[in-house]
Amino acid sequence: MDRPLVITEDHDLLDDLLRVAAAAGAELDVAHAPAHARPYWNRAPLVVVGGDMADALAATGPPPRHRVVLVTRTPADPDTWRKCVAVGAQTVLELPSAERQLVDEFADVVEPASRAGLVVCVVGGRGGAGASVLSASLALSASRQRLRTLLVDADPLGGGLDLLLGQEEADGARWSDLVAREGRISFTALQAALPTFAELTLLSFHRGEVEAIPAEAMRSVLEAGRRGFDLVVVDLPRHCDPAAAEALSRATATLLVVAADVRGVLAAAQVLARLHEHTTEVRAVVRGGVLDDDVVTASLRVPYAGGLPDQPRLAATLNRGDLPPLGRRTPLGRFCASFLHSILGAER
Repeated sequence: MDRPLVITEDHDLLDDLLRVAAAAGAELDVAHAPAHARPYWNRAPLVVVGGDMADALAATGPPPRHRVVLVTRTPADPDTWRKCVAVGAQTVLELPSAERQLVDEFADVVEPASRAGLVVCVVGGRGGAGASVLSASLALSASRQRLRTLLVDADPLGGGLDLLLGQEEADGARWSDLVAREGRISFTALQAALPTFAELTLLSFHRGEVEAIPAEAMRSVLEAGRRGFDLVVVDLPRHCDPAAAEALSRATATLLVVAADVRGVLAAAQVLARLHEHTTEVRAVVRGGVLDDDVVTASLRVPYAGGLPDQPRLAATLNRGDLPPLGRRTPLGRFCASFLHSILGAER
């Protein structure tokens, strides 16, 4: 594959660019004069022009092309945008403040997105509503349809989705290995590091000390998930911490699991108020109870995603360490198939 092209004689700038490219896993072709750049100009997936070479390059009249970036280490230079126009660059990046953006530029050409993954968040209207079981079931159902799926456990006080799936002993990274991560994560590296079973990749917690997920780590994981997976399912806590807010802001849909009784609806209304601070795409999944489904959704004023009648022997099945039954005759299986069809059908 052709490599990004850098055109500069500034050795300090080149050192910065090589370091940034290495962070993105990119190797560069380097030209120290416009004539040296000519054979690579049309082939390179990205051209980075140093501010020191902009005028000399413009004098050669290079043909117009996409993905040209002008990079400078001189902030607030009034001549920068003239140089940008002269070389046909689409943007100007000032180092060091724009290093993260430049990492993304390099990474996009080294590892272009292979998917356009959707993010679905699931949150319980109250404790024990079944949000974790629904999250795991959606991810399992999608993976069985041969959709590359990332299941993210975002509730540090939950029982652990790895335990629910019988994978608590699986080798691979957990959140504690990723909490210090900022910036872009390669989706291939993420999938390789995490426990993966066929088409399902799982990010959960280690047992023991509880550690909050930083918003920056959640952002990096979800952006990698969207580039490399068909579906990302995030099991959220009912309290909206910064990591949950990050996930909600990126969600295609958020499922609020509501118990169909008075206390369940009132509790869900409290959770819903916090969700609406970060997303408007909330749909209710109504668990069987004394209230009709339409009464629940009318009370909460949210769209109806579907109902989940009680599933006989589900608790006993999960306590044995077995996977949730997702056959067509089970309530969970029917709901997951219907929801996935509605949200992913247009994408497939």
